[in-house]
Amino acid sequence: MKFKTISKEDLETMSFDDIAYVILKEKGKKMKISDVFRIICDVLNLGDAAFEAQIGDFFALVSTEKRFIQLEKGYIDLRENHTSEINISEIEEENDDEIVEDEKEDEDSDDDEDNNYYDDIDDMDDDRPDDDLKDLVIVDEDYGDESDL
Repeated sequence: MKFKTISKEDLETMSFDDIAYVILKEKGKKMKISDVFRIICDVLNLGDAAFEAQIGDFFALVSTEKRFIQLEKGYIDLRENHTSEINISEIEEENDDEIVEDEKEDEDSDDDEDNNYYDDIDDMDDDRPDDDLKDLVIVDEDYGDESDL
């Protein structure tokens, strides 16, 4: 759909973000947010007062709309123009290398842990004071019924 071929009546029924989408799609490159909204206001004959009153709302609209992406210095563009290519084979190779490195580290650390495990147990101090068990009462089952206690 070409922006210039859309009738004024059709433009009046469209939302600002839909009009912005058509403008950016036709332009094919990033534009300043204010320039896009200026074009919308000019086409709809909204005037400078409407531009100044609604530019903040327009900014909020395009910043939450998933079709647009905000760029530096007040520029916006269509998100579809900024997709990244992902090479899966490179990612898999990187992951394989990381797994091999992790396995080597685990083997090294396992050897150290096996040697030090029993040493650590011997080094453990009994932090309980001896009087923790002073109130301990041992009850013999054959002692009698509960009333004897």
